[in-house]
Amino acid sequence: MTDKDGLPYRPCVGIMLLNREGRAFVGRRAEGADAPEGEGQWWQMPQGGLDEGEDPEAAARRELFEETGVRSVSILARSKEWLLYDLPEELIGVAWEGRYRGQKQLWFAARFEGPESEINLSPAEGHEQEFDAWRWVRVEDLPSLIVPFKRAVYERVVEEFRPLIKP
Repeated sequence: MTDKDGLPYRPCVGIMLLNREGRAFVGRRAEGADAPEGEGQWWQMPQGGLDEGEDPEAAARRELFEETGVRSVSILARSKEWLLYDLPEELIGVAWEGRYRGQKQLWFAARFEGPESEINLSPAEGHEQEFDAWRWVRVEDLPSLIVPFKRAVYERVVEEFRPLIKP
């Protein structure tokens, strides 16, 4: 059993990508034996690790491109603070090779300005596929689609970015 309290949080960025109708992009996690979310069919917004010394907005744009192929965006806002979540006990010591207890995330709201044909879930070279399907959803539905241990973070992201969510 790994001691959760001795592990750091993984620095991460997340992107709420909004279309012209005010709906948010979600991708269905591609099933993988080592997925940090555990088993199940979960939908989530693009997110990923922040490299040491990397600018958070640059990381958000990089992660968005790696996971969705999307580059045509304008950044609308950044979360006011880091949002934290802990992994459930059964994933401590398993997810991310046991190096983290959960994630601390900075979130960005971005407006998608390209055609939907720009969205491409095939991974950028050197990266594994994150999503095997995608769709636009009502922002209010986001917390119910995410793996339960990330739900509180999604609720806070929706609350903070709600004023930006308009067609």
